[in-house]
Amino acid sequence: MTSTLTRLALVLSLALGPLVVSGAAQEAPAKSAATPAVVNLNAATPEQLETLPGIGPRAAQRIVEYRTKNGGFKKVEDLMKIQGIGERSFLRLRPLVTVGSPKGDAKAQQ
Repeated sequence: MTSTLTRLALVLSLALGPLVVSGAAQEAPAKSAATPAVVNLNAATPEQLETLPGIGPRAAQRIVEYRTKNGGFKKVEDLMKIQGIGERSFLRLRPLVTVGSPKGDAKAQQ
C-alpha cells in the first residue's frame, strides 16, 4: 500500500510539476510591471505622476502647477511643499522620483 501511494505521489508530482512551474513563471512579469519607473518631477506628465503611489489626479495637477509657478523642482524634498504630500508620503515617494531639467538632463539630482 505504501509503495502504491509513493508511486501515485511521484506520478502526480511529475504530471503537475510543469503546471506549477509555468504558473510561477507567468506571475513574475506581472510583479516587475507593477514596479514603477523613476519619475522626473520636472518633466513628467500628469499621467506619469499618477503612476506614483498615493498620487492621484489632483496631486499630479498640484505638482505640475508648482513646477510651472516656481521654475521646477530644485530638489526632491521640494515635493513636500505640495499640499497633501507630507513627510510620510514623501518618504514613500523618494526612491521613485528625481529632479532634473525638463529634457531629462543626465545631471538629474536625487
